[in-house]
Amino acid sequence: MEPRRILFVCMGNIIRSPLAENLFRQQAEAAGLNGKYEVDSAGTGSWHAGESPDARMRRTAARHGLVYDGAARQVRLSDFDSFEIILAMDTENRRELRARVRRPDQMRKIRLLRDFDPASGPNASVPDPYYGGDEGFEETYRIVEAGVRGLLEALEKGRA
Repeated sequence: MEPRRILFVCMGNIIRSPLAENLFRQQAEAAGLNGKYEVDSAGTGSWHAGESPDARMRRTAARHGLVYDGAARQVRLSDFDSFEIILAMDTENRRELRARVRRPDQMRKIRLLRDFDPASGPNASVPDPYYGGDEGFEETYRIVEAGVRGLLEALEKGRA
């Protein structure tokens, strides 16, 4: 059976989406689901292409036991075909993604990560802590973790 392919998307692919990618991978492995899912992350913009994830978020994640690295990339048109689920971190990212689709089936793949967070309302966004202090990175970490946990649960129960 082919793994389900999931893409997490934020603006620059250096804070929220690589965190979601790596948290999902960690949670899936902890649940013994190795090989069942294939995850990646990308940004709607190309400003940070090739850069490592933001050091502030990596420090925040490390305090929670998650260590990761990687290189930012921009969303490609082929992503709309090769991923089954595309999760935007906020409504602006979702709007950018929707503007790039070429077919209705691709549009149906795009969701917000917080759609899977039971504590959030409709159209809820993951805040971007880029211009703030450490407390913003901690809040974003908690929000992304909740969304990823809810996503994995929904996937495993056949609701996503």
